[in-house]
Amino acid sequence: MKKFGLIGYPLGHSFSQKYFTNKFEKEAINDCEYQLFPIKNINELPELLKNIPDLCGLNVTIPHKIGVHYFLDKISPTAQEIDAVNCIKITYPNSLSGLFDGELMRTNANKPFLEGHNTDAYGFEQSLKPLLKKHHTKALILGNGGATRAVKYVLNKLDIDYKIVSRQHHHQMISYAQVTGKLLSDYHIIINTTPVGTFPNVEDCPNIPYQHLTQNHLLYDLIYNPEETLFLHKGQQQGASIKNGYQMLVLQAEKSWEIWNS
Repeated sequence: MKKFGLIGYPLGHSFSQKYFTNKFEKEAINDCEYQLFPIKNINELPELLKNIPDLCGLNVTIPHKIGVHYFLDKISPTAQEIDAVNCIKITYPNSLSGLFDGELMRTNANKPFLEGHNTDAYGFEQSLKPLLKKHHTKALILGNGGATRAVKYVLNKLDIDYKIVSRQHHHQMISYAQVTGKLLSDYHIIINTTPVGTFPNVEDCPNIPYQHLTQNHLLYDLIYNPEETLFLHKGQQQGASIKNGYQMLVLQAEKSWEIWNS
């Protein structure tokens, strides 16, 4: 039985576990299972790998997307540039892929070989690109947490200028109070990377002047629960195009599956 899973803490409702469990059932993949591994400290990872030697891949969520770097044998160029890992491919000394990875040349050949990737950026880029129009040249990123890293990477790749909006104005960031109607007339993409508006706090939304939004604006919310956050609802009322984070999660999950099976 091949095992896959998610590490992070805390782990409550998991999109990944539900998605992969349904995927295995729908596609009649009978030799795989996906589990949750709530580890509070990333230093618990080696013990987890030791106790479950048939682990073939892991997704990584907060707060370990950066700390997990220490335990990796190889990091993809994309994950290095983003400086965050959300997908780990695990191979072993007796595996064919391990041989091609040069795993047998390592001093401790019994240790699994861990290769880190970032599939968040892929999911975000592929879900964003079909929505972009010629006037979508500048973006506001609401929040500066871990999720912002992949968003910034993609915007740089697409040559979209951006400003980060934080609770307080400081180096290279503006405050919510500085998001004015004039600014919104120039920045037509607004991306919410914060948890504001996530279930059950569905009456909350980022504090921006929604009355200045127009049909030229595109609002993207990384949140997928609820399907339409108040942030998106307020944007749609002004004629803006809207997108939630569900497709991004599906795309990053499928990219993880591709990496684990390559």
